[in-house]
Amino acid sequence: MKINVKAFSLSCGIVWALVVFFVTWWLIILNGASGAKTVLGNIYLGYNISTLGSLVGLAWGFVNGIVFGAFLAWLYNRLAK
Repeated sequence: MKINVKAFSLSCGIVWALVVFFVTWWLIILNGASGAKTVLGNIYLGYNISTLGSLVGLAWGFVNGIVFGAFLAWLYNRLAK
């Protein structure tokens, strides 16, 4: 059985983008918007713990999820032969 690469990568992109967005807002609600640079801030250019940072993380997370999801689906399809 093969995985549809486009559908899988899109779903991974949406899920990872929402995870980054909601975790950022969870941190904002618990600790307040500190603007502190995090590990994700070292990976995603412009990301920090703030309202603008949550939107930047949403965009970067979507792109990152699409790329990683496409790679995973491609790898699965190659190995499932």
